[in-house]
Amino acid sequence: MLQYATWKYVLAAILIALSVFYSLPNLYPQDTAVQVAANRGGAIDDALMIRVRAALEQQGIDAKAVAIEGDSLVVRTNGTDDQTRAADSLRETLGSQYTVALNLASTVPDWLGAFGARSMSMGLDLQGGVHFLLEVDQQAAIEKRSNGFADEISGVLREGKFAYTSVSRTNDGIQVLLKDPADVPAVFSAIQREAPELQVEVDNGEPGRLLARLTPTLVQTIMDGAIEQNRTTLENRINSLGVGEQVIQRQGESRIVVQLPGVQDTAEARKLIGATATLEYRHVIDYGTKAQQAAATGVVPPNARLYMSREVDAAGNRRPILLSRRVIVSGDQLVNATSNPDPQGGGPAVQIELNSSGGNRMLAHTRENVGQLMAAVYIETIPDVRMVDGKEVITTRVSEEVINAATLQGVFGKNFQTTGLDSQQEATDLARLLRAGSLAAPMVIIEERIIGPSLGAANVEAGLNAVFWSFMLVLVFFLVYYKMFGIVTNVALLLNLLMVVALMSVIGATLTLPGLAGIALTVGMSVDANVLINERIREELRNGNTPLASIANGYDKASGTITDANTTALLAGVAMAVFGSGPIRGFGITLILGIITSMYTAVSVSRGIATLIYGKRKKLAKVSI
Repeated sequence: MLQYATWKYVLAAILIALSVFYSLPNLYPQDTAVQVAANRGGAIDDALMIRVRAALEQQGIDAKAVAIEGDSLVVRTNGTDDQTRAADSLRETLGSQYTVALNLASTVPDWLGAFGARSMSMGLDLQGGVHFLLEVDQQAAIEKRSNGFADEISGVLREGKFAYTSVSRTNDGIQVLLKDPADVPAVFSAIQREAPELQVEVDNGEPGRLLARLTPTLVQTIMDGAIEQNRTTLENRINSLGVGEQVIQRQGESRIVVQLPGVQDTAEARKLIGATATLEYRHVIDYGTKAQQAAATGVVPPNARLYMSREVDAAGNRRPILLSRRVIVSGDQLVNATSNPDPQGGGPAVQIELNSSGGNRMLAHTRENVGQLMAAVYIETIPDVRMVDGKEVITTRVSEEVINAATLQGVFGKNFQTTGLDSQQEATDLARLLRAGSLAAPMVIIEERIIGPSLGAANVEAGLNAVFWSFMLVLVFFLVYYKMFGIVTNVALLLNLLMVVALMSVIGATLTLPGLAGIALTVGMSVDANVLINERIREELRNGNTPLASIANGYDKASGTITDANTTALLAGVAMAVFGSGPIRGFGITLILGIITSMYTAVSVSRGIATLIYGKRKKLAKVSI
């Protein structure tokens, strides 16, 4: 008996309606645009909009629209030329308080966007995307490692109870001045034991002086490691944006190329790529008179560093604070970071979890310093873009400020929280950066541009035409060869494509050439499934079964074979999506989605359509197949 449950019709109707709805945004083309996002100290408001419009008018740029969209100001332009001119003009006008980035702005109506409908992103090979070229400050990585070695040597001297005058960095290396020259051999051995990477020399001309140098091999290792760590960190950060098919590659000695296909929020990507925000925790030496004297005179104790706190005094000036040169723990030792409101005060906070090494260091410090102050230092490298002689010059400045100085109420180890942040958004951004990992060295974006599809518009159009006409020929073949069931098969194939497009749009997948190949393969597998069903129905008719029984048996007996064949292909797709990257992963994802939808449309939806046509005809004598 040919039957199809009512609930299955309802389910199919809902799925088809949702597929149509979530596929609609793909009919709306995107506008070239410039996106302006606020950094610390900037605000997205009507005053900014007036400044932007004035700057555009001064350059003779006629924008389609200038409006605040979400947390950003978006300038929609009439093409890539106006887009580039507008971005250059606004960067010069707005300065470092704002991030100005090239973008493609959606034209999807608000009534679609209100339900989460969005257009499917295209890959670099089909649509193009955003290209960043970043310069890594390798010298900063060497200085950071040298400071670490200096702290390590200081620790060796303290643990060995060696009296020393200073441990400082010079142009020649790390200089160690001992009070007792007789300790030189013991200190020499201790440094070589604890830091074998260093080349340690004894200065015979000055008693009690040792010099530790970074060997050329170590310097090269540090520079290569900085590039690789930055590349890995960038990949983690970009993955947090939900970008697929990204390209992150080393170029030359000190540069990294980042290509982001289908990115909607390039301002967010620009901030996230260039950001080097992290935290350090240091012991507070003084937060009162001594700190104020150091700030006024510029004379800082040798074991301390002078910072400024976010807290202000009665006159509105930020309060100085003296912190230990020794870092207790830093963002490098972080395992996880989450942003949630402070349970006690309700303000923005970041919950920190350290690794075992960092946890042990924090535990040792808090055990010995209960009742004393510990400060959280927020460190951020900020790129400054200026126009000099008509050329864009990019420099960086490091902002270090104490966001929190709290009394240690008890002993704790790897789990604690940091408060004192300006807003919940800052807490969220900081937690995301900490989770993604810290950069080994600061980077600046020295080039940014929208790049076109690698295939070229003509080749893309030719490829789409080829896919369209091949699909049309398949539909015509089914219509001629299988007659009425050809119509059923054609409807199932079209619904399969519709559902794949809708699913890829909903999950924000990026469509590339390998993805198109995956869709083509799933359409072919869907064709195979429908052929199996139709030929099975014909076989049942040749065996003398009634038309209705033949249709029911054809679907029942073909379903097992179709499921087995698609399950093996599905496992292959899962393996490519899980273990692959780039084009391989894109192919795997589209293959998985296509197989799921093709199995549903070929086995279930087509049976429902056949039941609608033939199910009520009890005296059916012939089937058009």
